[in-house]
Amino acid sequence: MVSTNNLKNGMTLLLDGKLQQVVDWNHHKPGKGGAVVRTKLKEVETGKIVERTFRAGEDVDQAIVTRTTLQFLYREGTDFVLMDTATYDQSIAPAEAIGEAADYLLEGDELSVQIYEGRILGVELPASKELEITQTDPGFAGNTATSATKPATLETGKEIQVPLFIEPGEKVKVDTRSGSYISRA
Repeated sequence: MVSTNNLKNGMTLLLDGKLQQVVDWNHHKPGKGGAVVRTKLKEVETGKIVERTFRAGEDVDQAIVTRTTLQFLYREGTDFVLMDTATYDQSIAPAEAIGEAADYLLEGDELSVQIYEGRILGVELPASKELEITQTDPGFAGNTATSATKPATLETGKEIQVPLFIEPGEKVKVDTRSGSYISRA
C-alpha cells in the first residue's frame, strides 16, 4: 500500500484488478473541502490513458514491477523468445507486450524488460538505435529548396523516411520513439 500523497511518475498501481502506471499527478487543495490528488494513469495492458481523482492521503495498492535485462533470441510465430544472460532461462513475451519496439529489434539485442508476477509487461528501448538500410530507391537531388526524403526499409522490416543521399547498405541512426531518421551512423 502507498499513500496518494507519495505518488510518483512511472509508479505502477493495482486498481480495480488492472495494472495502471502513473503518467502525471497533481496535488490540489481547493479553497473549500479536502485536498485531492488528480492523476493520469496509463493502463498497462491496453495503453489507454484514464484520469482519476483520489482523496489526499488515501491508500492504494502498489504493484511491484521488476526491471531486468533480457536478450532477444528469436521470434516464434507472433511471440518473442527472450533469455536471461545470467541464468540462461528463456521466457516468451507476447507481441502485445513488446508493442512497437518490435520494429527495432534484432536478434541478440539486450532489452530492459518490465516483469510483474512472472509476466512480461513491456520493454524499453534506447532513445535511438543504429540500423542498416536494406532497400531504398535511388535519390536524385535536384533543385530542392526543402529537405526532400524518400522511403527506405530497415533491416528489421520497418519503413522510414530518409534523405535522398542515403543508399542501401548504409547504417543510419533512428529515433525509436518517433520512428524518424536522425543521422548517418
